Amino acid sequence: MRKSRKARKFSKFEYEKAPDIRSRVLKLVEELHLDYLLGERLFFYRSTGSKARAYARTWGLPKLWQNALEIEPAYIIEVISKYFDKLPSREQDKVLLHEISHVPKNFSGALLPHTRKKKGSFKGKLDELIMRYLENENL
Repeated sequence: MRKSRKARKFSKFEYEKAPDIRSRVLKLVEELHLDYLLGERLFFYRSTGSKARAYARTWGLPKLWQNALEIEPAYIIEVISKYFDKLPSREQDKVLLHEISHVPKNFSGALLPHTRKKKGSFKGKLDELIMRYLENENL
């Protein structure tokens, strides 16, 4: 006898460019002197209808795609409106700092994972950025 399967409900996933997020990140990049982040190769979107539990995601363009399409490295930062937009401004900035911490200093299109344990780890990089952000905020 065949088990009945639950019908899947598909949400309507949509995304749109997020110039407000772009402005905030570029301001953070300037204030924190993150010169390795190339503003013209960073793209920002706000999504709705996602089933993800994350506040935001960073997408890289892998080397193989760069070679195939003959384009430079690029990154997309997607904020998930359902969660991100409810946060206070300071927490939103921390989420954005978390997302840009995934971008390596060589801006290669790769992403830094959360699990690095050696010197220069993801958590160490993020903690330093947040500390600098909070210091700048108090000035």
